[in-house]
Amino acid sequence: MEELQAGEQVKSTPPSQNVGRIAGGAAAQADFFIPDLCATRPAVLSILLSELLVLVHVLAGSSLTNFDWDVFALGSLLVLWIVLLSSILLCRCRALLSRLNLPLAAFASLLVVAMVTLVISMLSQSFLAETMYIPEDVWWVLRNVLVATVLAGTVLRYFYLQQQLKLQQQLEMQARLDSLRTRIRPHFLFNTLNSIASLIISRPETAERAVEDLAELFRTTLKENTESNTVEDEVRLTRLYLGIESLRLEDRLQVHWEIDEKALGAPMPALVLQPLVENAVYHGISRLPKGGCIDIRVTLSGDDLSVLVDNPVPASIAPSAGSKMALPNVAQRLQATFGLGATLVVFPGEENFRVELRYTVPTL
Repeated sequence: MEELQAGEQVKSTPPSQNVGRIAGGAAAQADFFIPDLCATRPAVLSILLSELLVLVHVLAGSSLTNFDWDVFALGSLLVLWIVLLSSILLCRCRALLSRLNLPLAAFASLLVVAMVTLVISMLSQSFLAETMYIPEDVWWVLRNVLVATVLAGTVLRYFYLQQQLKLQQQLEMQARLDSLRTRIRPHFLFNTLNSIASLIISRPETAERAVEDLAELFRTTLKENTESNTVEDEVRLTRLYLGIESLRLEDRLQVHWEIDEKALGAPMPALVLQPLVENAVYHGISRLPKGGCIDIRVTLSGDDLSVLVDNPVPASIAPSAGSKMALPNVAQRLQATFGLGATLVVFPGEENFRVELRYTVPTL
């Protein structure tokens, strides 16, 4: 087994899933570098950042003991109106902006912010000049437009860099996923074909079923993951794999399943459970003369999904060589789908090896 300390969490870099660019429609909007500013989180962050910006501006021109609340109130009023109206307009125009090329989309976004700032500043001079001590000269308006445009350009640049980082992470994660999908060990294929060949004459029906299971296993592991995957799908794939391995290991391979029926419909990324079980077979059961039993438990408590794979290991045999990529790949793809709160922890022992993964199922 992989040499890890008890309870050590598999480390991974922040991952992401790859999403191809599709022009037009919802897919184009999903890839647009400006996020959906009408969503709750971006709206709240916009308000908080706006207030922080006003607070910094007031503190720069006054002291803590002589805080200018009038300037703070005026600044909050103007900035919030500009930020909220700009966010709403950019949100409404997002579908149209997503069809433009990058420079034109950025220019149009800056133009929206500049026009909103111009209108709000002029309305403030018209209706709030006397009560809020707003200057009535044009330079005050032009200054507001310039400051808003510069800040908006900085924010747009941040959005663009975030998108580029996300795309890079998506490509890296897709490369790892493709590697995991195609990493069917040659010895597994050869041993399976030899087992099938030995059954053709004595047990032709079993051999035929094994060929079908092998084809289904390869079809599932090599196909593009374009549809959502569930725990039930992963359990089915794992049973196919174990059925094929049982041809070679026969009675040496025993499996004890404990599946919570409530968890069957929960989402689970493709190739999460099967690699863990394959790891248990390859590093544990196949290296024990008398074999052993793999315990697989899947439970759902509230929104928390837990998967436990426990298998015996030989105590006196040196660890076998391997790429040691399965567990980190699983951890990365879990975090890619469910965030950094998803964990995969290993508990190696002298006689058994346990892997436990946990993540929170997103609620609709």
